[in-house]
Amino acid sequence: MPVRMIHESDVRAVVTIADALAAVESAFLEQGQGTGFIEPRQRVHQPNGSLQIMGGALTKRGYWGYKAYTITRNGAYFVVNLYDVHTGALLALIQADLLGQLRTGAASGVATKFLARADATVLALFGAGSQAQAQLEAIHAVRPLREVRVFSRSPEHRANFAQHMRDTLKLNVYAVGTAKEALTGADIVTTITNSSEPVFDGNDLAPGVHINAAGSNSAARAEIDAIAVRRASAIYVDDLAQARIESGDLIRAYERNALNWGTIRPLADVVAGRVRGRTGDEDITLFESHGIALWDLALAAEVFERAQTRELGIQVPFPSL
Repeated sequence: MPVRMIHESDVRAVVTIADALAAVESAFLEQGQGTGFIEPRQRVHQPNGSLQIMGGALTKRGYWGYKAYTITRNGAYFVVNLYDVHTGALLALIQADLLGQLRTGAASGVATKFLARADATVLALFGAGSQAQAQLEAIHAVRPLREVRVFSRSPEHRANFAQHMRDTLKLNVYAVGTAKEALTGADIVTTITNSSEPVFDGNDLAPGVHINAAGSNSAARAEIDAIAVRRASAIYVDDLAQARIESGDLIRAYERNALNWGTIRPLADVVAGRVRGRTGDEDITLFESHGIALWDLALAAEVFERAQTRELGIQVPFPSL
C-alpha cells in the first residue's frame, strides 16, 4: 500500500493547539487505561551528534510507531513513522518539528487542566524560545489567563516574545527582569528552557501554585531546584521509567534527600480518574514533562487522517513483502 509523506506545512494546515490538546489528553487516557504502551527514549551518540528514538502504541486508537530525531551542530530533524496497529503496515512519514512543539505545549495544557486551581489566571513563563508559544497557547486554552510574565536570559528575546504573544492572543503578556518578579502572584509556573541549572528559587513559589517543568529531558540538566520539588505536595510524570532515567529535576532532588520516588505517579492516572490530582487550594503540584511517544502518535494520527481527507502530502508506492 502507498505511504503518505506529510510535510511540515501540511501539519500546520490541518491541526491547531486545540487539536493537540484533545489528542494528548486522549493519549494520557489510553496510557491510564492500559491500552497505551511506551518504552523510554533511546539515544545513539556519535562524535557529531545523537540519534534519539521514542516508540509506542495506542491500541485503542489503532496506531503505533515511533518518532526519530537527530541533533547535530546543524540543528535538529524530526520525523514520525506511523503504522497500522493491526496489520503493521507503514501508513505515513510525518515531519514533526511543529508537531513536537504542539504536543509538548499540549501536555502542559493537559497537566494544567487537571492539576491547577480552577481560579488560576496568572502564568509565570520561563523561556522564550521556539517551544514557548505552544506552552502559552495550550495553558491559556484550559485556564483563561489575565496576565503572563515572561522571563528568559535574553532581555531581547523575552521582550520580542512578549510583544508577539500580546499581538497574537490579545493577552496581557509582559517581559520581566527577574525570576522573582515573574513568580510574584503566579498561579501557574511553566519552565521551557535549555538551562542546566534551576531558573528560579523554590522558596519564592506561592502556596497553591501548579508547576509544569517541561524543558529538561536529561539527567544532567535541572530547571527547578530541590526546594521546589520538596515543597510539592503531589508530583506527576509522563512516564515513571523514563523519569528515573532523564529527569534532572527529580534525580538531583533525590540525591539531596528531597524526593521519595515511591510517591510519584503518572499523570495518566489522574486523567483516567484513578487518583485525584489536587486535594486542596494550598497544594503545590508539579508535572515533570519529558516527552513520550504516545503524544506524538496521537497527534500524528490526527494529522494523517486529516491529510488523507484533504489529499495533502505525497503518496509514495511502498509494496509489502
